[in-house]
Amino acid sequence: MKIVSSPNAPEAIGPYSQAIISGDIIYTSGQIALRPDGSFLDGDIVLQTRQVLENLKQVLESQNSSLKKIIKTTVFLSDMDNFKELNEVYGQYFGDHKPARTTVAVKTLPKNALVEIECIAQK
Repeated sequence: MKIVSSPNAPEAIGPYSQAIISGDIIYTSGQIALRPDGSFLDGDIVLQTRQVLENLKQVLESQNSSLKKIIKTTVFLSDMDNFKELNEVYGQYFGDHKPARTTVAVKTLPKNALVEIECIAQK
């Protein structure tokens, strides 16, 4: 196993890694709308989703992977009323590549974020 740490994505805010590589698979931790400097982007669901996906992109690219190599995502939403806007931004990032996905509503997320996304990707 290898621990992943990209300076272009926010550091973990707890006792975990940005991602772990096992074999040819990258398992990312959930990303919320933290900027690379660790400050929280307190915006609407569109802005937060973009920041989350940019964070995932940076973690993957640091390991010569990309959003196009994602196998599965898990999306946590604080409010299912944001599902439509989430899908619009998500679709802009993934285009024709449609990884498997699970989306669940949760009561709260760290820093009262509106969305958190984790993924599994190929190297």
